Amino acid sequence: MTTISCKVEGMHCTNCALSVSRYLEKKGMQNVSVSFATEEVSFVAPAGADSKEVLDGINQLGFRVVTGDTVPVKPSFFGTLTFKFFFCLIFTLPLLLHMWVNWPWLHHPWVQFWLALPVFFVGLWHFGRSGFRSLMNGVANMDVLVTLGATAAFVYSLVGTIKYNSSDYLFYETTAAIITLVFLGNLLEERSVKQTTSAIADLAKMQVTIARLINTDHGHEHIHEVDNRTLRPGDCVLVNTGDKIPMDGTIYWGNGHINESMITGESAPVSKKEKDKVIGGTILEEGSIKVYITATGKDTVLSYIIELVKQAQNDKPPMQRLADRISAVFVPLVLSIAVITFLGWYFIGHTPLVTAMMRSIAVLVIACPCAMGLATPAAVMVGLGRAARNGILIKGGHTLEMFKNIKQVVFDKTGTLTTGKLQLGAYHSVLPDETFKQVVYSLEKYSSHPIARSVAALWKSAGELPLQQVREYKGLGMRGQDKAGNEWQLGSFKMAESLTADDSHHLYLIRNGQLAGWIDFIDEIRPGAAEMIQCLKQSGIEPILLSGDTARKCQELAAKIGITTVYAEQTPEQKLQKIDQLMQTAPTAMVGDGINDAPALSKATIGISLSDATHVAMQSANVVLLNNNLNTLPLALGLGKHTYLTIRQNLFWAFIYNVVAIPVAALGLLNPIVGAGVMGLSDVVLGINSVRLRYKNVNR
Repeated sequence: MTTISCKVEGMHCTNCALSVSRYLEKKGMQNVSVSFATEEVSFVAPAGADSKEVLDGINQLGFRVVTGDTVPVKPSFFGTLTFKFFFCLIFTLPLLLHMWVNWPWLHHPWVQFWLALPVFFVGLWHFGRSGFRSLMNGVANMDVLVTLGATAAFVYSLVGTIKYNSSDYLFYETTAAIITLVFLGNLLEERSVKQTTSAIADLAKMQVTIARLINTDHGHEHIHEVDNRTLRPGDCVLVNTGDKIPMDGTIYWGNGHINESMITGESAPVSKKEKDKVIGGTILEEGSIKVYITATGKDTVLSYIIELVKQAQNDKPPMQRLADRISAVFVPLVLSIAVITFLGWYFIGHTPLVTAMMRSIAVLVIACPCAMGLATPAAVMVGLGRAARNGILIKGGHTLEMFKNIKQVVFDKTGTLTTGKLQLGAYHSVLPDETFKQVVYSLEKYSSHPIARSVAALWKSAGELPLQQVREYKGLGMRGQDKAGNEWQLGSFKMAESLTADDSHHLYLIRNGQLAGWIDFIDEIRPGAAEMIQCLKQSGIEPILLSGDTARKCQELAAKIGITTVYAEQTPEQKLQKIDQLMQTAPTAMVGDGINDAPALSKATIGISLSDATHVAMQSANVVLLNNNLNTLPLALGLGKHTYLTIRQNLFWAFIYNVVAIPVAALGLLNPIVGAGVMGLSDVVLGINSVRLRYKNVNR
């Protein structure tokens, strides 16, 4: 099975995306994801499937597939919605003018015909082709309704012109106004949707820059300016003050302050020195560094974040799936209502043919299936985009919908509420000092726990004691054996509770079943933790501390930051059980470091992981807070709730608009021109409401 990803140009609305999606599903493709806003299409081709034939089929539908091998084609201005709208407007304004001025030549049937003809041809070329392709694919879109409405008015007027040559049969202005106003609506929709995807565009702009490539010739360095996209892992580059870091890498010379705000949301520049990792796309605000490139192209952190946000935006929440199902049958339903409207007014209401036809056309042009398809994607794109700009990665639109019910947030202690960057306190051992440090380092270097990483960094210089069969027991510690056959254990109080009653130390070293020493650490509370806990409480969310550390240490921390519910001395298995119990009382989010808490993060309603931005690709939680920034948690929760609220508002508008507008048109209370204008603006209302999410206060 092969995953295919490409851009598909020419999708103007959600029904276009639905047409592509249905086509791919008919061809047997799996995990189909189509977004008309970003023009991104991805699917999994089963074994034996001809992906080239499938992509050619999308081209035959009238769209244009763009892959890495596709020759770039600069879009012609004459094919844009802007040109089509203004071209049609030039001919439509005189047609509408005849309704207010009594210029004889402007009322002449053939003058009106020639004014309407260019507009009708442009509309037929744009909407007619799209509608025909959608019918051939079995998914009628909105363009079918527009084409039928405009064609009915034009043909009726043409027959009246030829047969009667009378102004009583002329509705050319209706044809022209419908097409022009729908073009205007599409143009406004296109611009509002672009605003909702601006976060991805901003991130994508960061990917392209000029790099100063360092070439060494006989010990002399030569600097050449190259496109950063030509760089490869192993290249060395020079970065000066004000330059963008061209690709991910490691500093091997120099130091400086780097602005990582577009990646992490942290406005203060970050100090970097030799051996520190840097992220492509960030800006060196001060200093001069030389960087060894470690990742390029799709392997960079920035590319991963962009791809993650795109995947999340294409991930449909359950509410949107309902809207999609309605959209799929919407057009046939509206066609049926339009036919019933015509027959009812003509045969039962005994109105003139022209009146019945105009009311039927009004039904066709005022209906808007796109609004239902756009309701969720517009809000999700803005919500996820704002989150990404603030260093919050939300993996999936469905996660946003789950945020609305969160009533409890469970926190791990070490590395989550505390920095995990432990400072060495007191230590004691019956062993020689050098031997003690060697044994501790040799065991802890195999662990991923924050305490273990701190110890290994501190005592690496002491050297190593060769150990065999080293294993980590989650929630307890490390075990190993040296060449002399000594059994070594290093871990929490649980590992040593049978040997001592003193639980005040962080680590206990045991040799052959006898206590050989202990280590204390000073762990700093993460900045802003207390304020964040207070913010959660004000939002009606209960914070809970769930840790494997001792009860005394957990209670001390909880008292300092304002947590009242504490579960201490929990193994990973017990954490999992406790999360399960808590979820039975209320939807629960779990915040952990993403390594030791993986089972609990997976079990919780929403798993939230703290991560260094350079290691974001390693995380598997639903939500990742970049740069270990716990202060963004209230924003993440608030964005989730308010995005869901915006989706509900959008869907309400989309449904209520159609529920009210179609009957009003069918009852004859709306003429087709007004109907086309209102329909064109309906999508814009959704776009404006969604863009509000970018600026509104979501921490309430």
